[in-house]
Formats: sequence, C-alpha cells, structure tokens
Amino acid sequence: MEIKIPKEVRLHKETVLFGLTLRQLLCSALAVGAAVAVYLALGPVLGKETASWVCILSAAPFAVAGFFQYNGLTLGQFLWAVLKSQVLCAAPRVFRAENIYCAALSQKGAPYDDQTR
Repeated sequence: MEIKIPKEVRLHKETVLFGLTLRQLLCSALAVGAAVAVYLALGPVLGKETASWVCILSAAPFAVAGFFQYNGLTLGQFLWAVLKSQVLCAAPRVFRAENIYCAALSQKGAPYDDQTR
C-alpha cells in the first residue's frame, strides 16, 4: 500500500466531495443553480437553443470564481489586490535614492567632511 504525500505540504487542499474543495463545490452548485434558473426563465421566451447559450454565459462567472487561482490567490483576493493597486493606491510612485554613505560623511564632526578640506 502506498500513501501519496505531496512534495510541498502547503499545496495540499482538503477535498469535500468529488475531489472538489468547499469553494469549488459551492461555486459549482451556484453555477448549476444559475444555469437552471436562467433556462427555466428564458426557455419559453427565447427558445431552447438561445436559452442554453445564455445559461452557459450566466454560469461561467460562478464557475470561474470557484476554480480561479493566480499566484496562490483566489478570485476574491486577486480582485481586491487589483482594485487596491489600480484604484485605491494609484498615485504616482516617486523613487528617491538616499545615499547613506554620503549622509554619514556629511554629518557635522565627521573626519572626512568636504568642507574641512
């Protein structure tokens, strides 16, 4: 009998049902629920084929939210980071270099001060 242990323990994710994490399971259920609701609401109005395409489009955001991962960030964390960096803290960033060595030498009483030469 062989027990599989991930090489990186941090990559381990607890699965709940069908090999899906809780987030993936809930988002999948929301996607299916949205698709069924849209199909039942728009099926008689638009026809079955058009309603099925609208179902796919309405379920896609929920499915993406459950399975999206970028650099270890979930969709909510990623969107918050983008909002923070592009909107909330979007001021121009100015780089000002500080030469610590020059500042240390220019202090009063320094033996190698340029003014004492």
